[in-house]
Amino acid sequence: MDIANLEPKFLWQHFAALCRIPRGSKNEAAVVAHVEAEAKKRGLEVRRDSVGDLAIRIKATPGRESAPPLVIQGHLDMVCEKNADTKHDFERDPIRAVADGEWVHATGTTLGADNGIGVAAGLALMDDRSVVHPPLELLLTIDEESGMTGALSMPADFFAGRRLLNLDSEEDGTLYVGCAGGGNSELKLALRRDASLKGFKAFTARVTGLRGGHSGLNINENRANAIKLLVRVLRDAAARMSLRLGSIEGGNKHNAIPREATATVYVPTRKDADFRKLVQGWGKVLREEFAGIEPELKVELAAPPAARPKPITAAAAGRALDLLCALPHGVLGMSQAIPGLVETSNNLAVVATEDRALRIVTSSRSSVGPTLQALLGQVAATARLAGADVAQGGGYPAWKPNMDSHLLKVARETYKKMYGAEAKVTAIHAGLETGIIGSRVPGIDMLSFGPQIEGAHSPTERVHVASVAKFYEFLKGVLLALA
Repeated sequence: MDIANLEPKFLWQHFAALCRIPRGSKNEAAVVAHVEAEAKKRGLEVRRDSVGDLAIRIKATPGRESAPPLVIQGHLDMVCEKNADTKHDFERDPIRAVADGEWVHATGTTLGADNGIGVAAGLALMDDRSVVHPPLELLLTIDEESGMTGALSMPADFFAGRRLLNLDSEEDGTLYVGCAGGGNSELKLALRRDASLKGFKAFTARVTGLRGGHSGLNINENRANAIKLLVRVLRDAAARMSLRLGSIEGGNKHNAIPREATATVYVPTRKDADFRKLVQGWGKVLREEFAGIEPELKVELAAPPAARPKPITAAAAGRALDLLCALPHGVLGMSQAIPGLVETSNNLAVVATEDRALRIVTSSRSSVGPTLQALLGQVAATARLAGADVAQGGGYPAWKPNMDSHLLKVARETYKKMYGAEAKVTAIHAGLETGIIGSRVPGIDMLSFGPQIEGAHSPTERVHVASVAKFYEFLKGVLLALA
């Protein structure tokens, strides 16, 4: 079924249009131009800042002009992830979205429901005359997924409203009142290489088939990290049979749990059978360890690449594998204020081998500022102990919950009235642009909610169709209450 024929029609029509436009982070020029043109086509006032953020003003429903203006906020970019066997160019190809029963998903790639559904809901308000609302400002940012540079670059006076609904959440029936802050670390470990080895056989060792996912939203599910698993295999082999490392690659996004990792390795030819047996054994061990979590996990060997890298010296390779082993990954602390909420975590996100250096990226999150700084310090200290250089940046502040929020009060009352149940109120262990906006616009009242989206930042991403309709109806109910 064509997703443009789903209900609510205005929302899905706008989302279908977004799917046709490549809009990976830092490649938003086309989608910015599209949205700007759509707004101007409807005679709406559009502002565009120096980096491409958009602010679109929608006049209030007649008779509701005196209500305070409300900002509807989301981001235009998406995470670009695909399965290894999927042919897709995120710079040129449209997302192939499929309506499959209760869900919409893409074909072997991320869907971009994060945050395309939220953006489409905002754009639907340009067309849907059934919505009663106060004066609205659609605030649509760029580059949220790779550093929130749009929100960071946006002028403080870019919008006028002091009430803001962020539509970048992913759990049906949940109101978010806070988010984690975060920062990234990029490590560079110098490498030396030997001449080609005699008496060694080359292999490609790899870990594949993992679920991956959002490094904030899914970090509490104990999903496996492909880099961490591959390092365990390689360190064991190096200790047993003088394995030499040529390269190691895994992950490609700071905010995605690595699903695949690959290494070019060299093993003494006489140890060929032993190495194959070791890898096979690790496959069994890891499948048992992650039973019920990673059903498609594979640890396997394949033919080496045609252009084989020279082996890294044993000392440098040992430091590299030890560093990857020592760097923290996973949940590091739980909130005492909000039950079930991850407070602090770290994602070992990327490893890439260059000719003379190993590049590693980690992403740290915490809703407690001093704890975040301590974690970033731990990552830096671990890097220095291994002899690596470290640069840290891409930081964004946390959004501190305000349980006295007027928006929260209105949303809770509206939810109870519409559905006869209490909405869940919590914070999110992920970065939202509300943290940056709140730090730059003191006193702004903010709330976040959205439909049910699963597998964000991975090719398994999908959005529940019925929850999208519920989310949009709830948004309309909140707008009516605020008008």
